[in-house]
Amino acid sequence: MVLSTHYTRLGVHPLASALEIRRAYRELSKRYHPDTTDLDPEVATRRFHELNEAYAVLSNPERRGMYDRTMGYSRFYVVRPPVDLRSGNSPQDYRSSAYIDSRDRPLSSGELFALFILGLTFMLCLGLAIAIAWLNPELIAPTLSLPPSP
Repeated sequence: MVLSTHYTRLGVHPLASALEIRRAYRELSKRYHPDTTDLDPEVATRRFHELNEAYAVLSNPERRGMYDRTMGYSRFYVVRPPVDLRSGNSPQDYRSSAYIDSRDRPLSSGELFALFILGLTFMLCLGLAIAIAWLNPELIAPTLSLPPSP
């Protein structure tokens, strides 16, 4: 008997991205929606409810993390399989999605401001250290006084 998890209900791997989960949900929800399927209405309703439940958990990062921990899945120390370049998915498909990877999005104004303040603080600390060293060289390299030789 195969364990029915939210990932198997959607037909995705536990390391699937939010975009892959969303695509799988959209395809399966069209297939199993009670108004558009040829299946028995009770079976379609049950399957559609399972899909909605799985998507509700896996589309929310906090709930997905809790679910992964309870199921024993780990997102760390795992190598992702290579992307199939022969598939019909083009880069334009990914750009039109509502879910954008954090590495692909531009920095927000708040993030840019935080980086600016961080850089400014670093430069001021460096300038202060140089000014102290220039004004008081004894702190950097104290002079050694040798006793006179006999």
